Amino acid sequence: MRLSLIPLFFLLLPMAEIATFIVVGREIGVGATLGLILLSAIVGALLLRTQGLGVLRKLQSASRTGENPGRQIVHGAMIVVAALLLILPGFLTDVFGILLFVPAVREAVWQFLRKRITVVTRTSSARPDPASTRPRAIPGVIDLDDAEFTRDPDRTDPNDRLR
Repeated sequence: MRLSLIPLFFLLLPMAEIATFIVVGREIGVGATLGLILLSAIVGALLLRTQGLGVLRKLQSASRTGENPGRQIVHGAMIVVAALLLILPGFLTDVFGILLFVPAVREAVWQFLRKRITVVTRTSSARPDPASTRPRAIPGVIDLDDAEFTRDPDRTDPNDRLR
């Protein structure tokens, strides 16, 4: 989609949704139309919670095994978009939202997008230097080892001066 068509799309979508509201409202009534809109928003929120958590688990397992997480990231983004489309009031957005929840449709979109995006992953295997096992210094604190500190046995206890 060309970038110049995006503002036109966002202008025409609400008009198409309003027209769809009118047509559906005439056929099934205003109360049933509002009920369907409310039901689709509730279903969208529930699907976002259940499906989104499943995708997060798959993303974590892919990152643990060292797989490229690009597919899981795109599927997760499509599930979030699908849920938001269901939550938005409107029947046209509901149709697109339901389609994006179908795994086969998401896979087709992934195959289309895979050729057009690049996923860059970074892994790090940095380990601390075993020679530097001392903890980091805290400003204003003098940390002494047992070999660096000795107590003079002739000196009296500072707490004894209070007696």
